[in-house]
Amino acid sequence: MDHKKTYNAKELKTPVGTIVIEGPIPSHKLAEYEFHDQLVAFRPPAQQRKALLEIADLPEGRILIARHLNTIVGYVTYLYPDLLERWSEGNMENLIELGAIEVAPAFRSYSIGKQLLTVSMMDDMVEDYIIITTEYYWHWDLKGSGLNVWEYRKVMEKMMNAGGLTWFATDDPEISSHPANCLMVRIGKRVPVESIQQFDRLRFQNRFMY
Repeated sequence: MDHKKTYNAKELKTPVGTIVIEGPIPSHKLAEYEFHDQLVAFRPPAQQRKALLEIADLPEGRILIARHLNTIVGYVTYLYPDLLERWSEGNMENLIELGAIEVAPAFRSYSIGKQLLTVSMMDDMVEDYIIITTEYYWHWDLKGSGLNVWEYRKVMEKMMNAGGLTWFATDDPEISSHPANCLMVRIGKRVPVESIQQFDRLRFQNRFMY
């Protein structure tokens, strides 16, 4: 599969200045920017910056960023699912995962997460993909947000909806382990029926769930 990546950008006016939402960004361009020290949800900032550079170099990898001047204050990643997850079992070349989305706490009141997803979907190539994201409550910043698990789940769903991702049922054990966890999916307009059927078989692997 030819993973074409078409750059798109949007400017977001905020009280702290203009935030540029842009991507997909190649690794050599990412390397030119600073990485905000509050981007710590998944790894220490230096390690997460390194991970983004590696993802950007993958054939299917997509990194979109929110940039304040020369500093990355938010990002979203797309890549093939982890080999340890069931979503990789079908070896589907047109199934990619929204692996991470993060916005530095100091910039979270400006709808940057929604804008990252909106700009992500401006690339026509997304119509050839099934895009999934797996939401686990233990990744959420409940303490920093002051929200309970259900309030945070509602915020996450609303943000994902901005990118056209909606809730899908699944019997995946990790997702099913807590009712706040969920699978959200966007199926592109050009995805063939055969791929949708294959994805459905990945979603439900326990016969009694059919």
